Amino acid sequence: MSYDDVEIEDMEWKEELKAYTYPCPCGDLFQISLEDLRIGEEIARCPSCSLYITVIYNPEDFSSSKDPPQSSKSGPQPIAVA
Repeated sequence: MSYDDVEIEDMEWKEELKAYTYPCPCGDLFQISLEDLRIGEEIARCPSCSLYITVIYNPEDFSSSKDPPQSSKSGPQPIAVA
């Protein structure tokens, strides 16, 4: 049984891991790669413990793009100052 169901929008893209991540209670991060999402995988695993989460996402968002879709948690956005 999955530890939790998590929306992809609540996960953070880590460029160095090439994966979406989410905090695990053990202190590490659940991870799911872009390639896994493209093939329809929905389980993000923690590399340090036995827990895993179910990732809720629209597979069509990952079917053909080279880069991960932009999420609202991608960091600060530049603003124009007049």
